[in-house]
Amino acid sequence: MVQVEGGAARERLLEELGTVSRRYMASYALFNQAFADHLGLHPTDLQCLNLLALEGGPVTTGRVAELTGLTTGSATRLVDRLERAGYAVRERDVADRRRVLVATVPEKLAELTRVWDRLGGGYNALFDDLGDGQLALIIEHMRRTTRFSAEQVERLRSGDV
Repeated sequence: MVQVEGGAARERLLEELGTVSRRYMASYALFNQAFADHLGLHPTDLQCLNLLALEGGPVTTGRVAELTGLTTGSATRLVDRLERAGYAVRERDVADRRRVLVATVPEKLAELTRVWDRLGGGYNALFDDLGDGQLALIIEHMRRTTRFSAEQVERLRSGDV
């Protein structure tokens, strides 16, 4: 169990964490926009490609909606854009011909990965001076932040703010 100290020092740390977090999120959003612009994509479309690649195989448009937090109509339009840009295709599910799946185009995904590798090639070097415990802490923070963000998206979409 981690011992939590109180007082002014902790308050200063939490304030700094808030400031650093806001700068981190802004820098990532701006990077995502520039990367998407370079590829001729919308930033949401770029992140959808990222999520589709993590799925490891074709998914339904309903799953695209779940992954992105979009409505099914918005997810359909997103898939339309990815298809027009050549990054995704719709294909019939071989197990159930009534279902249509969205699949990434491997060559286009490889092209995107090559650009990412040129841009983010030094990313792992950012962590060279950190121990395994520190890396584990960062990983846990990212998992918690991802869950928290998903909850806040739900609150925003439901009007519960």
